[in-house]
Amino acid sequence: MAEMAVKKRRPKNLDLPTIRLPLPGILSIIHRISGAALFLLLPFLLWLLQSSLTSPESFAAARAVVGHPLAKIVLLGLIWFYMHHFCAGIRYLLLDLHKGVELEAARLSSKIVFAVSIALTLIIGAKVLW
Repeated sequence: MAEMAVKKRRPKNLDLPTIRLPLPGILSIIHRISGAALFLLLPFLLWLLQSSLTSPESFAAARAVVGHPLAKIVLLGLIWFYMHHFCAGIRYLLLDLHKGVELEAARLSSKIVFAVSIALTLIIGAKVLW
């Protein structure tokens, strides 16, 4: 009953550009966006794989598509989406095991996820695309 008597007034700020999310919140939103983007772009990736395996001519056509600078940027973005989604997924599995739930540990693990996903993207992107 004491909780009912002392009702906390929460601020209602619905102006989205002024809301400052903490780093774990930003990580969570990007994790969801990356998962949706990977799901939506899966048909394109499957088409690219299928066309590269059909015949030597279709392989050359797929290679020409991937060789375009704009396609390389899109593929680099897809690599980062995958790496980010993978690393953040491991972080969320650890959070489910109650590892790193404290505030400072959660902030540190968010920074580690961003750093590792960017580093892996640069390494894999350099090997695959250039």
